[in-house]
Amino acid sequence: MLEAEAENFRQAGVRVGMDERGAEENLLEESLAPFPLNLRNEAVRMGRLYATLYCFENSVRELIQARLSEQDPDWWNTAKVPTKVRNTAQTRMNDAQKNSWLEGVNQDTLGFVDFGGLCDIITHNWNDFADLVPSQHWLKQRFDELERARNFVAHNRMLSAAEFARLEMYVRDWNRQVGI
Repeated sequence: MLEAEAENFRQAGVRVGMDERGAEENLLEESLAPFPLNLRNEAVRMGRLYATLYCFENSVRELIQARLSEQDPDWWNTAKVPTKVRNTAQTRMNDAQKNSWLEGVNQDTLGFVDFGGLCDIITHNWNDFADLVPSQHWLKQRFDELERARNFVAHNRMLSAAEFARLEMYVRDWNRQVGI
């Protein structure tokens, strides 16, 4: 069956091909099986939060790229990027290329900008984003809290249920503000 035909069936609600979700769940179950139940349960909860933060962070990158590219496709190499942010990203990109044994898929320098640097780019180009975000204070406050939580998650530390709820609320607030 051609992919176009398969897609027509999928759009009509017919499942075509392998059940990817079931296969993914089986792989996750197998890889977590050796560990105690409490750790597996925490891992699944943290995985949901990781996925939310991953999507949030990368959607911010996409927004920055889209907004700043409208005026200048080569915006990265202009005064639109604070020098410190550009230098840090370039250093990280060079390091990734030197350590090519650790394969990544991101070749775009914006992908090497740290979380706080994304906020710096937005505030540095406030006129390009002011129609989306209520204030720089609002932006900075959310990014600071999300960055702390992101780093917590990245170092495999469990967050409380209240923190989960707050982070999910901040991401929903952001999505509503920028129209996602």
